[in-house]
Amino acid sequence: MAPAPPDITTTPAWTALVARPRPPHLRDLFAADADRVANYVFDVGDLRVDVSKQRIDDGIVTALLDVAEAAGVAERRDEMFAGHHINVSEDRAVLHVALRRPAGAHLETGGTDVVPAVHDVLARMGTFAEAVRSGQWTGATGARIRTVVNIGIGGSDLGPAMAARALNAYRHPELTARFVSNVDGTDVTSALAGLDPAETLFVVSSKTFTTIETLTNARTARDWIVAALGDDAVARHFVAVSTNSQEVEAFGIDTENMFGFWEWVGGRYSLDSAIGLSLVVLIGPQRFAEMLGGFHVIDEHFRTAPLAENVPVLMAMIGIWNANVLGSATKAVLPYAEELARFPAYLQQLDMESNGKSVRLDGTPVTLDTGPIVWGEPGTNGQHAFYQLLHQGTRIVPVDFIGFANPNHPHRRHHDLLVANLIAQAEALAFGRERPGEPHRSFPGDRPSTTIMAPQLTPTVLGQLVALYEHIVFVQGCVWGINSFDQWGVELGKELAIEITEELTGGARHKHDSSTDALIAWYRSTRR
Repeated sequence: MAPAPPDITTTPAWTALVARPRPPHLRDLFAADADRVANYVFDVGDLRVDVSKQRIDDGIVTALLDVAEAAGVAERRDEMFAGHHINVSEDRAVLHVALRRPAGAHLETGGTDVVPAVHDVLARMGTFAEAVRSGQWTGATGARIRTVVNIGIGGSDLGPAMAARALNAYRHPELTARFVSNVDGTDVTSALAGLDPAETLFVVSSKTFTTIETLTNARTARDWIVAALGDDAVARHFVAVSTNSQEVEAFGIDTENMFGFWEWVGGRYSLDSAIGLSLVVLIGPQRFAEMLGGFHVIDEHFRTAPLAENVPVLMAMIGIWNANVLGSATKAVLPYAEELARFPAYLQQLDMESNGKSVRLDGTPVTLDTGPIVWGEPGTNGQHAFYQLLHQGTRIVPVDFIGFANPNHPHRRHHDLLVANLIAQAEALAFGRERPGEPHRSFPGDRPSTTIMAPQLTPTVLGQLVALYEHIVFVQGCVWGINSFDQWGVELGKELAIEITEELTGGARHKHDSSTDALIAWYRSTRR
């Protein structure tokens, strides 16, 4: 593997980028360039990506691409696709792209072609899913399964939960899904409310089968099943996505119904692995395969397209421009599709857990802000909440709008109004409106946005959207010189929580800071 690239801020390419004059107002950029839309709209897969309303010009784009070259983006991308251990802090390959390679393709790490093993698991997932969907797999009483409850947290929840909602139009008509992640007992209580234990299947997703939140919720679900159907029912109502067969078996799950994945799959990149088992049950193996095909389309574009025509690279570098040169700390992702209501939360983990780092690959401190704060809500709800700040606030928030030409419902009039709002908001943010003598009703404009459109939200298109953002995150991590594939930042709080849990429930007290000690004492004295 090539050595870590130099601190990007020390390179001539970065110096040239930050020295460039800031572009004029977007109104002036459009007025001066009749070909702006033609030059800044790109088609990749089924996605139409319009970056013309970003505060860029040709000189800035060229300078950004020079920075990408100086950061070794293409070389590091090639290392990832070659199976090198680019996750240096954990000495692992990063091969989520192998999860969507077609059968017969090859991708090796450590001298082993991982694609056959991927397709073996996919085949087992498909066989199991079809058994549930057809009614062949029944619960302990012989009743068919009607509800799948996915129990996980982080990547074991956000991906399947987001995708199940996004692809609800494609689910089996006799199946529904619920998702449990929070250790707050309200979550599992709400998920179980109104369900018939005889018709409920739990998918417990934990690579180690020791994740405390997931196992706490799983044991509560197990108690619920046992109380209604007895201990012997567990094997018919629980399956596992894990690699720890000993713990899975101890729980009461038949290891024949355990679906594994690999250390080179990070949790936030695992939707298209066995973590997607609940989704396969809902939408079927064929639709899941279509989603994987969508991922692969973007993978191949990212792998092969020159940087100047590479859509994830261009979007990533525009994000660098917005965050590190123009000073925008956040990015809003605003899907005009109620089905994508969980997509911003999914991207929060993908981006902020990947690139929320303060040290570089070599352990030295970063010299630029990393990882934008990602947030958002579906339109048009957000228009009546936070868009006031987007249009007239003092903070500039770059926006990604996402929309579709055709809905997955029959209400065409609703959809036309929805898309009209999307287009109008992008126009208003870019160009504003001046009302002389009426400052309260004036809109400054010059607020950057990207608009991503597709013909319809299908499994294929969802795969393309997720892969697009995965590779954007990758490129930005390369520029910042960080490891986008570990997440040590989540460990300390979890370790302390285990210790404090014992203290809250009467265990031996440990010495903390005065504030923490006072909180523990108050809880112990107030807890019923």
